[in-house]
Amino acid sequence: MNESPPDDDAGRTRRSRRPGPFTLLALPGLTVVLGFAGFMAATGRLSAAWPQDADTHAVASGGEAADRVHKSYVPWLREAAKTCAVLKPSVLAAQIDQRSGWDSDSGTLSGEVGIAGFTDAQWRTWGKDDDGNGRSSPSDPVDAIMALARQDCAAAKEVTVLRTRGTVTGDLLDLTLAAYTVGTDSVSGAGRVPPRARPYLTEVKALFARYETFDRAESGNSGTQKASGVLAPPVTTLVITSPFGSREHPLTGVTKLHTGVDFAAPQGAPISAARQGQIVFAGMTKAYGNRIVIDHGTIGGRRLETTYSHLSSMQVTTGQSVEAGTVVGFVGSTGLSTGPHLHFEVLVDGAYTDPQPWLAIDH
Repeated sequence: MNESPPDDDAGRTRRSRRPGPFTLLALPGLTVVLGFAGFMAATGRLSAAWPQDADTHAVASGGEAADRVHKSYVPWLREAAKTCAVLKPSVLAAQIDQRSGWDSDSGTLSGEVGIAGFTDAQWRTWGKDDDGNGRSSPSDPVDAIMALARQDCAAAKEVTVLRTRGTVTGDLLDLTLAAYTVGTDSVSGAGRVPPRARPYLTEVKALFARYETFDRAESGNSGTQKASGVLAPPVTTLVITSPFGSREHPLTGVTKLHTGVDFAAPQGAPISAARQGQIVFAGMTKAYGNRIVIDHGTIGGRRLETTYSHLSSMQVTTGQSVEAGTVVGFVGSTGLSTGPHLHFEVLVDGAYTDPQPWLAIDH
């Protein structure tokens, strides 16, 4: 019967051995390296001491890193965002993250291809060979980024027209993202962001902070430093009865953003163009009544527009050029209005902003 080794063999296996030359020389150095690494990790300095993968563009923002974005895509995100004013690199990056997580192989049974999830039909409309490699493909990330920007900007143009006419209300970017995911017709039918588009907006906007570094890298001129005094008063006396900001609408009872300021003025008082520009809309709308929109072009690197609503009558037509001080219409109470006044708005790059700094009104 075989027995286990006697106790003296077991003792030999447990017997201590003297450290060899390698242990004496290498162990202290290894201990120092491991100790240094532990200290750097504990203090959050390890990533700075040990370089990241050269094929990724790490972005620390909001506690998360956009390390799935290849560094070569970032200039294209910035270039694509120039397609229209409503876009930023972070918006495009967030859309792609929500759609595919930057995985070009995340195709679904619906036939969506590439990081931006284009179908064949969509690609025929929006796809181009933007990087000049001889082929146009939704699987090419650069082509996909640029195509997504074109699709977004087309939606932005459509909802801008709807908003100018008073057909829809809301933030231009929100309306654009809604049109992207459910279509412009659905936005137009709802008159605002449709409920079924809300989940998409929530998911995409939650990702903005992850990519905000892409925006900051090229933000040199905010344009706000030239706001004061740029616009002439649209009415003779600037008495504000309702300022810009959140309020409860006096007729509908709904609390939302009051997108401009209301100036008190008597029925029939003349209303003047606040600056030289071109009439891009002059017509009747349901909410704003007789409404005029003037495009003043680019000021301080940003597109500036003004609007004039609830007019009793209009003296200009779409396409007409006007000078500052030109009478464009007269005060009234058309549309959803409680009495004669001028509802005056200022839009910068398509977004409503407080008109008071632009008019240098004393608060």
